[in-house]
Amino acid sequence: MYRNLTPSQLYEHALRRREGIVTSGGRGPFCAVTSPHTGRSPNDKFLVQEPDSTDQIWWGKVNQPIAPEKFARLKADVEAHLSGQELFVRDVYAGADPAFRLPIRFMTPNAWHALFVYNMFLRPADGELASFEPGFEVLHAPEFQADPAIHGTKSGTFIILSFAQRTILIGGTRYAGELKKSIFSVLNYLLPQQGVLSMHCSAMWASGATVRCSLVSPVRGRRPSRPIPSAG
Repeated sequence: MYRNLTPSQLYEHALRRREGIVTSGGRGPFCAVTSPHTGRSPNDKFLVQEPDSTDQIWWGKVNQPIAPEKFARLKADVEAHLSGQELFVRDVYAGADPAFRLPIRFMTPNAWHALFVYNMFLRPADGELASFEPGFEVLHAPEFQADPAIHGTKSGTFIILSFAQRTILIGGTRYAGELKKSIFSVLNYLLPQQGVLSMHCSAMWASGATVRCSLVSPVRGRRPSRPIPSAG
């Protein structure tokens, strides 16, 4: 098990494991193939029905329920699948404000996926890693295929979130965006309960005391920026 490796170390492990190639004649970025999934699988996303959260969730096509016993069986099978493999662990934060940020631990068998989350989320300072306590854990098993008859999924692909166990299971897909978007789902549930509006956007200082937010749609591209007066 490799914990919190540097980008160069992850890069070297990804090449050693033949997880992808280096483009531009060996001088460019690392490139990995994620087929058959080249995007998210929204129909394979589930939330576990649990007493403390079930009344807070708008159940439907987007937030599909799954029974706790199905989640427990799938989690046990994912843990068995990952056992004995090389695992890359990455501890990160989602959110910059210490009052609201969420500490997350990702565990994946692929070095390039660990490099993806290293780039996507905020990294703890070196002195923080020894005492790092995850608020959520993500078990990532891209090569594991669920059995719908046993695990209650719709296909071999699954993205399942349990608020009670503070755990996310992702499998049957190599698409790295599921790692990011699953954490957005967690923040979209937790932050409004703390009086914070979660947004999928970038925030930049504009002129004077103004913050400019750019809302981005993966399909339609960048939406117009809207200035927001600063509170301080």
